[in-house]
Amino acid sequence: MTHTLIYPQTARHDDAGHLEIGGCDVVALARAFGTPLFIYDELALRTQCRSYLDAFAVYPGPFEVVFASKAFPCRAMCELVAEEGLSLDVASGGELAAARLAGFPPARIYFHGNNKTPAEIDLGLDAGIGFFVVDSFEEVDRLDHAAAARGVRQQVLVRLTPGVRPTTHSFVQTGQVDSKFGFGIEDGRAREAVRRVREAGALDLVGVHAHIGSQIFELDSYRREVESLFDALAVWRRDLGFACCLFNIGGGLGIRYTEEDHPASIAEFAAAAAEAVAAQAHDHGLDLPRLLVEPGRSIAGKAAVTAYTVGTIKDIPGVRTYVAVDGGMSDNIRPMLYDSRYEAMLANKATVEPSVVVTVAGKHCESGDVLVRDVKIAPPEVGDVLVTPGTGAYGYAMANNYNGQPRPAVVLVGDGRAREIIARETWDDVLRLQRPLNQ
Repeated sequence: MTHTLIYPQTARHDDAGHLEIGGCDVVALARAFGTPLFIYDELALRTQCRSYLDAFAVYPGPFEVVFASKAFPCRAMCELVAEEGLSLDVASGGELAAARLAGFPPARIYFHGNNKTPAEIDLGLDAGIGFFVVDSFEEVDRLDHAAAARGVRQQVLVRLTPGVRPTTHSFVQTGQVDSKFGFGIEDGRAREAVRRVREAGALDLVGVHAHIGSQIFELDSYRREVESLFDALAVWRRDLGFACCLFNIGGGLGIRYTEEDHPASIAEFAAAAAEAVAAQAHDHGLDLPRLLVEPGRSIAGKAAVTAYTVGTIKDIPGVRTYVAVDGGMSDNIRPMLYDSRYEAMLANKATVEPSVVVTVAGKHCESGDVLVRDVKIAPPEVGDVLVTPGTGAYGYAMANNYNGQPRPAVVLVGDGRAREIIARETWDDVLRLQRPLNQ
């Protein structure tokens, strides 16, 4: 099939000339579950989890792979990564609630966020999660008081901003000095945070965390991150007596959305990270820490496609042809937010040569509601099932109800079987929290 590098690993053509994933005909899935529809390849998800565990075994010390649940936060995904032996990071009370519903081992949960509310801190403490990643001085005080009130000692990591700006979209750069996340190393706030946490009576500082951004292709950005952090750790060990046991480099490894994308492999990422951490620990005379990595997109992203039904086709002679589908920015807002590029194909014409350049438009009342610009597909007709690959990360996670659109269903496919892991919302679901003006 065309574009094999950007589709899930089980993608193929079936005898009817339809796109098949996980042994399931995508056209049949669209008919059975409706569209828009997220279709996840279970084997692809599990393979990526295992690839991370295998790749980071190159590190000479202990390591931990922590799935960044924000990429695809739901009960079934939490259950799957738990089965694969990964840990979990959450960034809100809602994501933690999903993890608890899944029965995820609380000792393997890391709670992130730059503004955790008191209710979220309480939820994490009452759940007995393993680690909080503190992100502000206010949070240090809140967490210390809340833990002390419960008579517990909470393990924490301090989130640092190392001053590294990777080459990626500015909206997903998070490690530069001007960031809403973490404590800056250059301005001394990180050192002060380490001092305060070590002096807090109910907190146990066990490590540091940094995350420099998302959809990163250049591995040198991670090397610069590690160097910056270890320079600081060496000073803090000497001046503050802080010995870092957990060293979390974050995630952000990019994936291939189009044929023009050329991201590093998981193995290359792991080798670069392991080499940098081991070398810096040796050069600074520090003990080798436990290395943590937090992949999200690179586990879930390529594992899914979104299926739509073509509703209208608008040909503007000499300008462009719009193919409008029954979803759009309500199930994939990334093209509007980040100018993200995707590919597309017609699942019911998978063996037909792509010959028509079209722009895939959403159904919402925004001119910018465009999913894919200028993509070549088979000649389209109303009723075709159009799919966009690479939507497994930050697709459903960022889905919304703009224009009153119900959020899509999600199915997990494998061995010819499809399981609905998130039900489709109905119009009643969209309206159920609304109240009359005069009650």
